[in-house]
Amino acid sequence: MELRTLTGDERAIEGLPIRLVIALVVGVASLSVMMNTLGGIQTLGVTELDVRPTPEVIDDSTTDLSVEVVGPQGDRIANATVVASGGTATLDSVTTARTNANGTAALSLSPSLGPNQPEGTIQFSVKPPAGGQYADDRGNTEVLVVSEK
Repeated sequence: MELRTLTGDERAIEGLPIRLVIALVVGVASLSVMMNTLGGIQTLGVTELDVRPTPEVIDDSTTDLSVEVVGPQGDRIANATVVASGGTATLDSVTTARTNANGTAALSLSPSLGPNQPEGTIQFSVKPPAGGQYADDRGNTEVLVVSEK
């Protein structure tokens, strides 16, 4: 019985390097296709919402605002709930309103500013309508509040 050792083996691994290169190239190409597919699914399924308040600058007294909820192309979204809360300006309480068929909500706000505070902001968030593929994950347009003094 002949005993073989690795040091005495004269057979080379001739086909192995090219097979590894081919497997690596095919694997990277497959991974790229899968990542593009997964990335495309998320962007097709969800539409980010924003708000368009009118007016965009108000003073620190009671003010009526009209707020449109819009999609990325400017299309208005009906039945969304707009939530106004204090940013650097203060509101007595959180105020909510639902958008009508035209995608517009009416809010009445009473912002106040702190002592020696010349300006502040009111923040908005949106609760999308049920059953739609909408989301409000990013920051929305704010209203600037300036002091009357």
